[in-house]
Amino acid sequence: MKTQQTTISEVRLIYRTKIKASERLQVKCSRDAFDIFMENWDQDSIEHIEEFKLILMTRSNKVLGIASISKGGISGTLTDVRIILQLAIKSNASGIIVCHNHPSGNLNPSESDTKITQKIKDAGNIMDIQLLDHLIITAEDSYYS
Repeated sequence: MKTQQTTISEVRLIYRTKIKASERLQVKCSRDAFDIFMENWDQDSIEHIEEFKLILMTRSNKVLGIASISKGGISGTLTDVRIILQLAIKSNASGIIVCHNHPSGNLNPSESDTKITQKIKDAGNIMDIQLLDHLIITAEDSYYS
């Protein structure tokens, strides 16, 4: 009688931070989030390519990290909610702030912007990860929250 061996692959999530908890930036308002995003945005492409980024945060709104989710074309970028939640879970984030730019300079959210915001919010609620804000930014140093 032969026995069949099953090999089980182990999935390991590894997260290491380089910044001490006491030195992390804290987001107190949407302007703080805007400033963090702008410091981490390629200013040479903000008017040319739409991008989607994410700030990962602790329960006390301290920044765990910033992640780039996607880069697209002039009028859009693909936003995969699963990737957003994967990063939030991997970093043990309690809250997230998402952001994308409008190369056109128009700060008004599109219908697809509104839909993806709701989709991220609903998915995050299932995992107890709160969507705190969704910013739209432009090269004109302005934003919509």
